[in-house]
Amino acid sequence: MTGIQPKHFLWTADGKVATITLNRPERKNPLTFDSYAELRDTFARVHQHTGIKVIVITGAGGNFSSGGDVHDIIGPLVEMKRANQKDKLRDFTTLTGSVVKAMRQCPQPIIAAVDGVCAGAGAILAMASDLRIGTPKSKVGFLFVKVGLSGADMGACAMLPRIIGLGRAAELLYTGRFMSAEEAERWGFYNRVVAPEALATEAMSLAKSLADGPTFAHAMTKKCLHDEWHLPIDEAIDCEAEAQAVCMETEDFERAYRAFVAKQPVTFEGN
Repeated sequence: MTGIQPKHFLWTADGKVATITLNRPERKNPLTFDSYAELRDTFARVHQHTGIKVIVITGAGGNFSSGGDVHDIIGPLVEMKRANQKDKLRDFTTLTGSVVKAMRQCPQPIIAAVDGVCAGAGAILAMASDLRIGTPKSKVGFLFVKVGLSGADMGACAMLPRIIGLGRAAELLYTGRFMSAEEAERWGFYNRVVAPEALATEAMSLAKSLADGPTFAHAMTKKCLHDEWHLPIDEAIDCEAEAQAVCMETEDFERAYRAFVAKQPVTFEGN
């Protein structure tokens, strides 16, 4: 229906909500060169599908994702290092970063539904989402230091401190230790924690509530949240004045007013 038919993960659409399911449960849903590229391309293309208003990303088999596949990615990267193929190493890090760029540029809100292991690049996918729901048995680890790399991967040093604070982010990125579900909720990484059996339902309920809202305005909120990170407050205020004035030109703004005056529920249409 949407024309998106990935080969390396599942894509399903339920009304206005699409779900990406990382689907290699026998190995805790690791990522490969091909799945990175396909995730990038999917998030880059989904803005063309106006019927999709919200995206949920999750993992199959009780885990979110164990990150980059040790055999399919780490091994080949070591071989590139041995062959002094610096350009190929840079091509890979550019590819992985492009996934996060595509997620942040995608106008639809993205909800990460996290159960079990959420590690390495898997943790980055959750971090790059707009909202995150976890389970008590989930654990989130930015494990790059465990393989001799820095915590500076796929935007982690820029984004994670803005979510949980600089000191906490530094601890996770320097040590590579897992963040428990209790810490993740208390520190603001998770928006909520629910029982594993309720995860899919809760994520879909939240997604549908957003999809039924003023989705043009949601896209504007996402853009401003992303664009204003580097702005001084005065410039951010000016940016939001422009953004809100554009939203006041929408039909949804007038619909909400008419519904309020008539004391009736509003039905937003995203225009």
